[in-house]
Amino acid sequence: MSRRRLLVLLKPGNIYQPRCSDGVSRVRNPQILGYLESRCKVHMDAIKFCQDILRRKAVDWEPVLRSDLVQPIRNVDLVVTIGGDGTLLQASHFMDDSIPVLGVNSDPTQVKEVEEFSNEFDATRSTGYLCAATAENFEQVLDDILEGHMVPCKLTRIAIRVNSQLLSTYALNDVLIAHPCPATVSWFSFRIKGDGQLCHPLVNCRSSGLRVCTAAGSTAAMLSAGGFTMPSSSRELQFMVREPVSPGAAKSKMHGFIKSDQSMDTNWYSKEGMIYVDGSHMSHSIQHGDTIEISLKAPILKAFLPSHLISE
Repeated sequence: MSRRRLLVLLKPGNIYQPRCSDGVSRVRNPQILGYLESRCKVHMDAIKFCQDILRRKAVDWEPVLRSDLVQPIRNVDLVVTIGGDGTLLQASHFMDDSIPVLGVNSDPTQVKEVEEFSNEFDATRSTGYLCAATAENFEQVLDDILEGHMVPCKLTRIAIRVNSQLLSTYALNDVLIAHPCPATVSWFSFRIKGDGQLCHPLVNCRSSGLRVCTAAGSTAAMLSAGGFTMPSSSRELQFMVREPVSPGAAKSKMHGFIKSDQSMDTNWYSKEGMIYVDGSHMSHSIQHGDTIEISLKAPILKAFLPSHLISE
């Protein structure tokens, strides 16, 4: 049996770095400074710990900083991301449905720390909602995967077409269509179609944008905006118009679901706009007159998930 090949995608350690190149801190509050320095150390220690474990295993592996990932991931048996949900999301943009991914939360939130600093600042660390492992249980989870005791889940992703052209990046969490300036009103309309037939009438909107999420992304911005959490196995998309200016009688049409055999067609009427894919790191510009189709016609992502998500 050939050795397994792994790609290990790393979140850069300097993302938490509060000091300038000359060693002088930009942060004046000593408690916040200590918190940021702790985050950097915990993250870097987790990387070293996981790499030490990999060196003991009968696998071939290559570490890559997520900022250096520019080509589709090929010719590996497993992708391991060490960071948080953002690192796993970034990996997913370069993956098809043939390779599974395991997320390692390198800097989990410490409840006592949050309580201690609750009156000073937000001491929340990495959520790691999609991460099945931490440094503490990484070896056990990895062994279970390599020995075939864990099976990856199939997560839906969003396919995006602009003027009938398919974008190369699929969204694992969500898509936000909005004006580049958040204070500017977005003008657009949308309708939902199924098998080429109109399922819902045209909805005209003036708002701060339109968000569409998968099941995996339903616990993020969508939930914060008043949406619903969806089971990880759901094969539907959820949409919500953000802050409609004059919803009126159409308010009930501003939030709903797109079924697996349906698509959402959006017409963009503002002078300029952006399609943000899984946050702000991946984006595509649009302009007046462009049409955007959103659907589930995207390859699934195989991901090893925490047990509480698998049981949903």
